[in-house]
Amino acid sequence: MSIGPLDDETVEKYREAGRVLKTVMDETRELVEPGTTHLEVAEHAESRVADLADGCAFPVNISVNEEASHSTPGRDDDTEFGEDLVCLDIGVHVDGYIADAAVTVDLAGEDELTEAAEQALDAALDEIGPGVETGVVGQAIEDVIRGYGFTPVLNLSGHGVAQYDAHTGPNIPNRGTERGVELEVGDVVAVEPFATDGRGKVSEGSKEEIYSLERERSVRNRQAREVLEHVTENYRTLPFAARWVDVPRAEMAISRLSRQGVLHGYPVLKEEDGCMVSQAEHTVIVTEDGCEITTE
Repeated sequence: MSIGPLDDETVEKYREAGRVLKTVMDETRELVEPGTTHLEVAEHAESRVADLADGCAFPVNISVNEEASHSTPGRDDDTEFGEDLVCLDIGVHVDGYIADAAVTVDLAGEDELTEAAEQALDAALDEIGPGVETGVVGQAIEDVIRGYGFTPVLNLSGHGVAQYDAHTGPNIPNRGTERGVELEVGDVVAVEPFATDGRGKVSEGSKEEIYSLERERSVRNRQAREVLEHVTENYRTLPFAARWVDVPRAEMAISRLSRQGVLHGYPVLKEEDGCMVSQAEHTVIVTEDGCEITTE
């Protein structure tokens, strides 16, 4: 059955992306343990996505402790997991239609912080339906997280997903707001509460391993042209990892394209107080009587 403006074929592609994501997430979270490297986990997940779907909607994010988002290992990264709080965020696409989900793997003994994000996600999904304002969903998230004695990350939010667009409207805030938009049947949104034992603000760190195409333009440098051709052919407008680009001197070319405004870089986002961050996320399609969770 069609869902609002989405035809049957589109709905099935969203569902298939979600089914693949669940399979890959279930496998990958079991690999997150002390002594395993971040790169091993990321490459396993990305390889499985490539086997089962059309590709990753974005590089696997492995955010540890105070990191909240945009952290993925570099090409030669040998960082191992220790007693960490690990947010594992995976995206899958089928013909560009996206599933996006995240879990927190607790190796640090932060049970309540992990549970706060999970319960906030459940509360948010209970609210979602046509005519519901996004601020109401945000209030449900905030109420649960503060009820645990923690703070939602106030300057991060959930988001819509569309074909070949991993972050579009509407935004789903992680706190109550008076201004919002009404959800409609057929909206596809990724709801992602973040909880922290800090003040709830993130800022950009210095590490940057994820990029996306900002605008196409002619470039004179040969390596930069090769990278741009690789990006447009393989990832379109979806985010990609620098380590995915198998072109000579790729890092220098990516840096050049970023300075020229051709590529957009995503610095790692960190909790400003250096405090722990947990995350939980599902992608849903808004239906006439609530929502369908595609990633469960």
